[in-house]
Amino acid sequence: MPPTRSNDHHRPGEPNGRFAYDGLERVFHEKARLGIMTSLVSHPRGVVFAELKELCHLTDGNLSRHLQVLHEAGFVEIWKGFHHNRPQTLCRLTDDGRRRFLEYINVLETVVHDALKAARAEPAGHKGTPPSLAEGWSPA
Repeated sequence: MPPTRSNDHHRPGEPNGRFAYDGLERVFHEKARLGIMTSLVSHPRGVVFAELKELCHLTDGNLSRHLQVLHEAGFVEIWKGFHHNRPQTLCRLTDDGRRRFLEYINVLETVVHDALKAARAEPAGHKGTPPSLAEGWSPA
């Protein structure tokens, strides 16, 4: 019997691309930017650069570069000002940035739900061990 092809594992009624998760935007799907966006969504009035740097545990250069990417995408706005005669940089989400990030989080919740559902569906006694393969498969 020939080995089954990967598309032969498609379950009836399950749409093609079911696990493509198209709503996971690459611009957010980077560890540092995920932290920045989460910090900013948690602080609607914005976060001063130095505080954001500490919250996300980033260097000045790293934070600047990630903020630049988010700013160029239209998700973050950067404000310059003074506080007690000292220059300050305030970062906050744009309306579009907030909306798109929350959409991203909803898709991410679906990913987590799907993964947990699959993990919980493992047959008893098979926890942590891969299921046996159909005849005709051998290690690569």
